Amino acid sequence: MTKPTFIDSHVNLHHEQYADDMQATIERARNAGVGAMLTICDKLENFDRVQTIAEANSDIWCSVGVHPHYAKDHSDLTAQTLIDLAHRPKVIGIGECGLDRFYEYSPIDDQLPVFKTHIIAARETGLPIIIHTRDADEIMGDVLEEEFAKGDFPILLHCYTSGADLARRALALGAYVSMSGIVTFKAAESVRAVALELPLDRVIVETDCPYLSPIPYRGRRNEPAYVKEVLAFFAELRGLSFDDAARQTTDNFYRLFQRADAKVK
Repeated sequence: MTKPTFIDSHVNLHHEQYADDMQATIERARNAGVGAMLTICDKLENFDRVQTIAEANSDIWCSVGVHPHYAKDHSDLTAQTLIDLAHRPKVIGIGECGLDRFYEYSPIDDQLPVFKTHIIAARETGLPIIIHTRDADEIMGDVLEEEFAKGDFPILLHCYTSGADLARRALALGAYVSMSGIVTFKAAESVRAVALELPLDRVIVETDCPYLSPIPYRGRRNEPAYVKEVLAFFAELRGLSFDDAARQTTDNFYRLFQRADAKVK
């Protein structure tokens, strides 16, 4: 029987760490069983590069958005700009965007309007909003609920490290949650507690590479091939076979990212 492939739902292939071996990195992922990847836009000046990577590879899609770290540099961002870029080929998501009160490289007063601009774009396009949230559980939950009341939009909480309360609030809005290599870290007991509670039809997996390499690759540059370790750990945590976990998370990805072509090989 053919083994199921699986998906890395969050990679940063435009990152300088892949400048010398990006295509080799992609090939290693394919050889490891990664059937598709979503490469993420972190700021608008990088979007053309991100989209070019996606267009050059039939099994890679991309997003468009501004990470909260760079919100202060995008105060003039409009929803229409995101909507227009979202109509380009291979774009299947809005983001990465959100709120970060841990580093707060951009003031929260700059982050909030930029985040809400992304929500408008997600609502108008119907594309999932890919959310980064750190040390902002209460305000994130409030914003999502307030904005959802104005009109729904698909939600993905990526690389989840927040508490159970935010997860529950987001799940009530139909959100999906992505597990990264953090779930494998020895000290990440709170993340595993949330992972144990998540409905199996709302979970996807990712690397967030080149960051956050899972055990046994901690300390090395992360890459999409390593999503297999995240998936294997999650499967064991939830008492699933690897194959069942691969099928479930892949089905979840395509249910969330409906613009993606499930026939991509």
